[in-house]
Amino acid sequence: MAGQGPAAGLADRVEGHLVWLRGLYRHFHRYPELSMNEVGTADRIEQELVALGLSPLRVAGTGVVAVIQNGEGPVVLARADTDALPVTEDTGLEYASAVPGVMHACGHDAHAAALLGAVRVLAEHREAWSGTYIAVFQPGEETAAGARAMVADGLVDLVPRPDVALSQHVMATAAGTIGTVSGPVLSAGDSLRITVHGRGAHGSMPHTSVDPVVLASSIVLRLQTIVAREIEPGQFAVVTVGAITAGAKANIIPDRAELLLNIRAYDPAVRGRVLASIERIVRGECAASGAPAEPEFQYYDQYPLTSNDPAVTETVTRVFEEYFGSESVYQATPVTASEDFSFIPLAFGVPYTYWTVGSVEPERYRDALARGAVGQEIPANHSPQFAPQEDPTLLTATRAQVVAALAYLAKDARAGKPA
Repeated sequence: MAGQGPAAGLADRVEGHLVWLRGLYRHFHRYPELSMNEVGTADRIEQELVALGLSPLRVAGTGVVAVIQNGEGPVVLARADTDALPVTEDTGLEYASAVPGVMHACGHDAHAAALLGAVRVLAEHREAWSGTYIAVFQPGEETAAGARAMVADGLVDLVPRPDVALSQHVMATAAGTIGTVSGPVLSAGDSLRITVHGRGAHGSMPHTSVDPVVLASSIVLRLQTIVAREIEPGQFAVVTVGAITAGAKANIIPDRAELLLNIRAYDPAVRGRVLASIERIVRGECAASGAPAEPEFQYYDQYPLTSNDPAVTETVTRVFEEYFGSESVYQATPVTASEDFSFIPLAFGVPYTYWTVGSVEPERYRDALARGAVGQEIPANHSPQFAPQEDPTLLTATRAQVVAALAYLAKDARAGKPA
């Protein structure tokens, strides 16, 4: 049953901080800030950490790091992202965003509050654990800039080397549940801007042009064959052309076109094959059209593969089942979205795991699931209607951070194995 295991005593104490946690969550939700501009958010996090007697560090401008050193033992790093999205909120919440066109539509407000909650419990009850706990409040996840920026700003040299790294994400699944999975859990992601060149002309004289609109259209159609005909069946890959920009007037053939692509894969080899195929196809179509200049490729918003370490995932899953009950912990399936968290453990060269926490009223979720209507009736992450149920989402997310950390730090845990 829930509430068992070596972490039960401390995790149970989270409930006594719920009023404070709700206040934090609502503050972050009401005052969202875009990627790498989370100044007010970082200030509030820093204030809370100082109030707990800690000495937080600023890293990469709006990143905040707190280290609790509590004697001999393992070193655990836990990370939460803090940035919001350029989305206009449509939830009707009393604490809805006060910033026009900006919203916490992905749960990062809950992530930050939950990690602060875990820090508070661990800081106030050092008698129950030993070792070092590192809390990383990371900016810029939505643009894949934040984790890289913190590493570039010396994170690896500023804190003790962790033995393990942990992170979590609120998702539009049943509140009170936790999903774990070994191996790939989030895809590698790349965004790509392609510029192809033509020869402009009057719309009535197409024979004098090299039409980049026709060229771009041919490229879009040909790109669809990569997944269908070049990737082995059963392997996962996505190639999406999200935008085409060319021309401004009906009777003018422009001299260039721009395509914006998004690519996802779970396997680095598949990712490499897809990117190589895209460049081959684009160059080939340009040559076939007689383009007067070579195409240009600009990669941006590049996310690493998030692939959970099997041993760490097994340890964390076991303590989750002990504390929350096996009926509340399920084996998740990989998600096709992407994350930059793994840049941090990769920089340290340490294993990690990343789990999901549900946020939808359970009966509503189960009803929609039974009717196959989850995607239609349950607003997902990045939706302007995304509104996690505060209870028990905050309680579960905060307890999950505490329980996972104590799998390694509890005084009756050894080598990552709960006693």
